[in-house]
Amino acid sequence: MRRNTPAPIIDDPRQRRTILVAVCIALMAVIASVSGLNVAQPELAVAFDASQSEVLWFINIYTITLAAALLPLGAMSDRWGRRPVLLAGLLVFGTASAAAGLATSSEIMLAARFLSGIGAAMIMPVTLAVITSTFPDEERSKAIGVWTGVAGGGGIVGMYLSAVLVDVASWRWLFVLPVVLVVVAVVMALRSVPNSREESGHGFDVVGSLSSVVAVVGLVFFLHEGPERGWTAPVTLVSLLVGVIAAAGFVAWELRRQAPLLDVRLFRERGLASGSVSLLAVFGVQAGIFVVLFPYFQAVLGWSGLRSTLALMPMALLMMFASGLAPRVAARIGNRGAMASGIFLGGAGLALMATSVSVDGGYLSILPGMLAMGLGMGVTMTPSTEAITTALPRERQGVASALNDVTRELGSALGVALLGAVLTAGYRGAIGSRLDSRLDGVPYDAADTAREGIANALAAADGLGPQARALTRAAQESFVDGWQQAMWAGAVVMAVLFVYVLARGPRQRTSGHAAEGGNTQNSLPSGSASTT
Repeated sequence: MRRNTPAPIIDDPRQRRTILVAVCIALMAVIASVSGLNVAQPELAVAFDASQSEVLWFINIYTITLAAALLPLGAMSDRWGRRPVLLAGLLVFGTASAAAGLATSSEIMLAARFLSGIGAAMIMPVTLAVITSTFPDEERSKAIGVWTGVAGGGGIVGMYLSAVLVDVASWRWLFVLPVVLVVVAVVMALRSVPNSREESGHGFDVVGSLSSVVAVVGLVFFLHEGPERGWTAPVTLVSLLVGVIAAAGFVAWELRRQAPLLDVRLFRERGLASGSVSLLAVFGVQAGIFVVLFPYFQAVLGWSGLRSTLALMPMALLMMFASGLAPRVAARIGNRGAMASGIFLGGAGLALMATSVSVDGGYLSILPGMLAMGLGMGVTMTPSTEAITTALPRERQGVASALNDVTRELGSALGVALLGAVLTAGYRGAIGSRLDSRLDGVPYDAADTAREGIANALAAADGLGPQARALTRAAQESFVDGWQQAMWAGAVVMAVLFVYVLARGPRQRTSGHAAEGGNTQNSLPSGSASTT
């Protein structure tokens, strides 16, 4: 049995600021690596003589590994100590990032990205757990607001910095950024981050950990590969089946355990349930919208990747600002009111983009909707995150933080799959109708290629001569039709979430670790750790 080492509450404002900066820098390294490689797909394909499928695996193996390992590694940080797990994660992540930057083959790149995902899964839950276990009640919401701002908008900032590095140097410089961030985070963590761990008289939940890993891998793989391989492809269906069976097994096992990895009974509490559902939906819609925005900027407006990424910055910066502002909003109208207000604003932004977008309207036609969405999602994320972390006691914050992160990752994969599918279906229906009714002179091969997507249509139009302009216009208009359907689908998701949060959101604004009921710790099984 280990001696319990509770995290000290930090009274020194200067040390709190240093801790917050340290964990946010570590978090930024993780978040930037999620989206960074997206901007260098053509360069990676050439460098490694890789197919598009292999390049996508360079990206996806990191996110799948990160999502799958979060819960068990978050629990391990509670047992082994959050500071040593954070430092070990930074070491693994930094080393793997350097190896990826020096990779000479696809196999080395895949192995490096896999190890990066393991390191990231050690880092990410600890960054939030350190905040929730060391900051006093009156400062915790503000710190969580900063953390959620980095988690929500940091991906866009990281993508922009990555695009700049690829544009002015090469793809290998993408990995310099996370290595530098890791070095800074290690130095600051050694100086300021206190250690803490839980006391437990029970063994580690190995079965629960393995079943959670299999469940997350199966479900995330299904969502990632469904659009690429087809939703009815054997490998896609098998991954869904494996994920569902493993998830059901995880729940059944956890209900029987005296000291579970995650007490699933806690989802009966309104705060934990509504916070998880809100983050799932909000991050899903956010990730799905990016799938729509980039092709619009590049294929409809004709912008470069760097300029397209820069166009997202106003939304990202407003989201980060709103995340920091959210605790003040919650202090006035409660967590449920803040969550509902943010969800309403986000849904309104989606509806505004759906009604204002056009081929000729340009960037300014969608900017108000983007800003409304960024503001709303920023206001929603902070109270949702706090609702999750306050549902578990202080010494279980590694698990609480990991649950928060898993929810985000699953939501992002689900949103890309859902809104991407709506966009694709809308585009294909619209381009087919236009080809049949208006573009009789387009060769069959070019028309068939145009149905596959707007990028394919623009490539097919290059060699058509007099029909090129007509096909390009038809493809752009069809993409806008698909865009509108995707925006409305996202708005419907937000509307349903709005009603749910009003009905089942937190009863009151949580404070510290006294969650909505005030006795969360007493609801844990008798074998779980309790606050000392």
